[in-house]
Amino acid sequence: MLSNLNLNLLRSLHALLEECHVSNAAHRLHITQSAVSRQLAQLREICDDPLLVRDGNQLVPTPRALAMQDKLRSLLEEFDALLAEKAFDPQTWQQEFVLSSSDYVAQYIVPDVVSIVSEHAPKVNLAYRLWQPDFLNEFEQSGIHLASTMLDEPPEQLSSVKIGQDKSVCLMRKGHPLQTETHLSCDDLVTFPHLKVTGGGDKDSKVDIALKKLGFERRIALKIPFFSAAINALKNSDYLMVVPEHIARNLSQEAGLEYCSLPFETELHHYWLMWHPKYDNDKAHQWIREKVLDVMLVSPYSIGMS
Repeated sequence: MLSNLNLNLLRSLHALLEECHVSNAAHRLHITQSAVSRQLAQLREICDDPLLVRDGNQLVPTPRALAMQDKLRSLLEEFDALLAEKAFDPQTWQQEFVLSSSDYVAQYIVPDVVSIVSEHAPKVNLAYRLWQPDFLNEFEQSGIHLASTMLDEPPEQLSSVKIGQDKSVCLMRKGHPLQTETHLSCDDLVTFPHLKVTGGGDKDSKVDIALKKLGFERRIALKIPFFSAAINALKNSDYLMVVPEHIARNLSQEAGLEYCSLPFETELHHYWLMWHPKYDNDKAHQWIREKVLDVMLVSPYSIGMS
């Protein structure tokens, strides 16, 4: 019997039992009188009971129908409560929310996110994971709710919004032998050893591709996962580091470093904020995505939409 029932039939039965009139029930349900009559016929067959019998211009419920009425009303109220979209209040939201990015974002952007979340969603616990390229194909299994990284194209299997784009530049310490050069050459670029930040997204492989096409190859003398350690190594050596321009611009002000353009053009870096599509319409996740995106677009340490 249950396989023949649907919510529309139950709503029609509820209206018929309250109105005891086919036309009035049809008006209330916003369907035709003939549709209600057909539904009543179906209900009679399913329940093996006339449910409503005619008495003049009125329909009179049978004992079986009266016994069902209160339970039916309660059941429909439960269905309505189940399907109702509750208003989202960040003050009452409780969850561990997992963010992932490079440690540069963790250092310069996450503190502003923490400030907003701690004030407006005080029961939310934030967790951070250093982004790894492998996470892209295992996003659902990774447990990450929101991530930012560089990708040439938006990820097909994830929902995303573009944060911005920029180009690669060469970062070095103040007083570096190349600092006085007006224009770097490829020879300059490969004469000195380089350091590479391995955590987060791919920041400099496009430079290696461009150098190889021109017949050059740089030496990566230090690979390290964290920007903070890379900055300290850069300040105390003649190493060079290829980084996105918005990072170099910030570090030149914050850490006393210098940067200059590369001697060739490379493809632009494209930055994305991304999440699993199952959270597209989740009110809590929509709220925090909006806050994170706002921070990323206005922070002087971020790419913005340049």
